Formats: sequence, C-alpha cells, structure tokens
Amino acid sequence: MDTAFDPDRGWRLHHQVAVRPEPFGALLYHFGTRKLSFLKNTTIVEVVNSLADHPDARSALRAAGIDDDRQAPYLHALGVLVQSKMLVPEETQ
Repeated sequence: MDTAFDPDRGWRLHHQVAVRPEPFGALLYHFGTRKLSFLKNTTIVEVVNSLADHPDARSALRAAGIDDDRQAPYLHALGVLVQSKMLVPEETQ
C-alpha cells in the first residue's frame, strides 16, 4: 500500500533506515529495500532526524527555522522520501 505524503501528519524514519552524516548532508540507506537516498544539505538532515519529535512535517520544518513561504523544496524532498519508503507515517510500525 502506497502512502501519499501529507505534511500535516506525523512522520518518522522507517525502522530499517540508517542515516550516515556526510559533509554535504547525509546518506540514507534502507536495509529492507536496499535503496540509497542523498540528503543534500544539513537543514533537511535536521528535519528528517527530528520528524518523530513533532506532530507533523510542517512543525518540524518550522522548528528548523524554515518559514512557511520557503517550505516547498523541503516538502518536495520529504515527499520523495515517503515514496521511496524511507519515511513512514508516525503510527506505522
């Protein structure tokens, strides 16, 4: 079942995803699907790592200092991570 990205709900990293910090951002590796994703700046890394601490993706973005009018590229990146199953809805085990 595919889950559509909704920025107004809670998200977290899939339990099979490892995050490896890099100078440019981070690498995400999904041990279940064997997919690799690149996070190209430290701000998106901060957001991804803090998603589980916030009630929804927009709150995580705001906490990282990203104003609502600058969220579009970050929301797109989070949507791509949801499509690749790196991120899952908060209630998913």
